[in-house]
Amino acid sequence: MRRTKGWQAKREKMNLAQGAYSLPEAVARVKAVARDWETIDVAVRLAVDPRKADQNVRGSVVLPHGTGKEVRVAVFTKGEKENEAREAGADLVGLEDIIEQVKNGKIDFDVAVATPDVMKEVSKVAKVLGPRRLMPNPKSGTVTFDVARAVKEFKGGKMDFRVEKAGIVHCVAGKGSFTDQQVVENVQALLGELVRLKPASARGVYIKSIALSATESPSVKVDVKSTGL
Repeated sequence: MRRTKGWQAKREKMNLAQGAYSLPEAVARVKAVARDWETIDVAVRLAVDPRKADQNVRGSVVLPHGTGKEVRVAVFTKGEKENEAREAGADLVGLEDIIEQVKNGKIDFDVAVATPDVMKEVSKVAKVLGPRRLMPNPKSGTVTFDVARAVKEFKGGKMDFRVEKAGIVHCVAGKGSFTDQQVVENVQALLGELVRLKPASARGVYIKSIALSATESPSVKVDVKSTGL
């Protein structure tokens, strides 16, 4: 792949002569070239086979410092739970009206939460929400009667994640405007949750590699052993 002069200049500034770095060192190198608005991502490669049901790692993590992005939360529900969701700070609350908006292609939210009693109705737009990873799912905590807690968690930095075909989990670790320590702690939170979710059938070294990158910068490899995992 041909790289731009700007990309090459950033790589030189990051001084990536060493193969892999400790997590704090890797974060420092990414932050050295990331502008405040850029998103910092972490990619973790796991020793799993996503084709096997018991190794399809999926879950959510509350990042201690959030994502740096304002998250819009929609809650599919009815009755008393509507007021509970609004009081918790949900941006969209309702059922048939939101479903109709989705059918018409208007998806003005980043996370969708639903109470179990309305999932039959929400399933009508599963083909629209599913490909966008917005379909409520019990495993990610987005199908629950405790809508207030769900809304507050997602507003506060909760992120869903799932392993992709290549065995890689991608997650936001923060913004270029974050301090180094904030990014480090966000990454540590994700790694801790991935370890907790390690499938019993996974063999050998579970976390094979970790890489950090900003929106417009080269990636930096993290020395997995240095994380203590």
